[in-house]
Amino acid sequence: MERRLEDNSQLCINASVSDSFEQDTSSCSYICCHPKGSGHRFIALFFMCWLGFGSYFCFDTPSSLINTFKEDLHLTNTEFSLLYSLYSWPTVVLCVVGGILVDSVFGIRLGANIYMLITLVGQVCFASGALFNVFWLMVLGRFIFGMGAEPLAVAQNNYAVLWFKGKELNMVFGVQLSFARLGSAANFWVMEPVYDWMKEYYTGYKCLGIVLFIATTTCLLSMICSIILGCIDKRAERILRRNENTPKEVIRFKNVKEFSLHFWLISIICVSYYIAIFVFISFGKEFFMKRFGLSSDAANKVNSMIYLISSVGSPVLGFAVDKIGKNLFWIILSIIATICGHYVLAFATWNPYIGMVVMGVAYSLLASSLWPLVSLIIPEHQLGTAYGICQSIQNLGLALGAIFAGKIVDDYGHIWLEVFFICSLFISLVASIIMLFFDTAANGPLNMTPAQRDRHQKSVLAAQALEREKLISAGVASSTSSSQDLLNSNSDFHIRNRYLSRIGAPLPANYDITMKGLAYRALR
Repeated sequence: MERRLEDNSQLCINASVSDSFEQDTSSCSYICCHPKGSGHRFIALFFMCWLGFGSYFCFDTPSSLINTFKEDLHLTNTEFSLLYSLYSWPTVVLCVVGGILVDSVFGIRLGANIYMLITLVGQVCFASGALFNVFWLMVLGRFIFGMGAEPLAVAQNNYAVLWFKGKELNMVFGVQLSFARLGSAANFWVMEPVYDWMKEYYTGYKCLGIVLFIATTTCLLSMICSIILGCIDKRAERILRRNENTPKEVIRFKNVKEFSLHFWLISIICVSYYIAIFVFISFGKEFFMKRFGLSSDAANKVNSMIYLISSVGSPVLGFAVDKIGKNLFWIILSIIATICGHYVLAFATWNPYIGMVVMGVAYSLLASSLWPLVSLIIPEHQLGTAYGICQSIQNLGLALGAIFAGKIVDDYGHIWLEVFFICSLFISLVASIIMLFFDTAANGPLNMTPAQRDRHQKSVLAAQALEREKLISAGVASSTSSSQDLLNSNSDFHIRNRYLSRIGAPLPANYDITMKGLAYRALR
């Protein structure tokens, strides 16, 4: 009884706090302190962006100091490649597993903290291996780093959807992409000067180890931001009462087969398009030196244009997509523009900056338009799994694409490599056109304007409300629920699934139509 009174009093306190905020939605306290206030949401976004900054910064340290790694640690090319391959291959599976754990076991807050801690530990091991010249410890560190960094990106995407779904989601994904690319670019800008500075005090592998520990401070900063963001989200959950009267829906991996065709088309677009961007960048320096006769420094500057443009253009273009909508149209336009960019680089004699600028703008627009579509077609309780599958497919495609691209360069040269990239882009173009056709035929929301999506959502809710009234008027009730159960808020989940069953839509495999919810509950 005392426990119940304490819970009731806590609910009253939370309600009074929420009501006090909602008295004046235009007040500064509401905008900055209430979870529904735009200012408070963008405070959360600030920490979301810094959450992934450290992992992106530290990921590229071997590339920015490639000559230093080989000289100070006496590494062969094969040994150096292990620092990347042992990061990439495990993530093919770990992204999916990490997404499922976020959905069904950890939750977003705990999952983000755990994955960020794993990332930090991996970077510490990597830096320690360099400091003591222990190569196996460096390889182990990169393996652990990959175990945390890729699932961390899944948790970061879930945070964005949780706070911004239905609002500025396209812009938010653009801002997160901007910070990610800023972290990668910052690594190339500062690591070499930092190494030159530390050479005045240390030499050899000890100098490299100290420099890597300095880079590790970015992961420590991200760890602090993850904890702060978790506290902000926990407070928002309490004030908004997110989990009250909301059934916990269980996640089972076999339910992945119920994902719609649109999701798999998005995955195809993701992997085939990103091959033409990231694999190209990995071979870009050599391509520009041979194709256009540029110096090493000039080739690096041209090759970095995609990162630089996306760090600025992604939030701007994401904001535009939020206001205009029509995501599939922008995706198709981005793919066509990227094809044109590769064509210019391969077959025209124009300045290479033209092709790279076109590709940078197109990449920013596609990333801001593509990733938010997942939240429109996948239930919220499965978003971690969905984003994990997307990233796993992407990592697998990039790993295989890099191997295939290297074989093409060795046997046929860089021009045929460009042909390979253009063919990959045509695959993504065909997939996007197919998705547009099916979405338009089904009057789906993927290519609607924001106003059209609002009307579409209202019509769906109206149809569900009508079905609810029909069920209540017909006296539909299970043996385990009363008439009152159908009238309370807990019945929304049950009514929704009964409505879906009426129209022939697929239901979760573990849903029992005679029960109010699922047969099992998620471990949260």
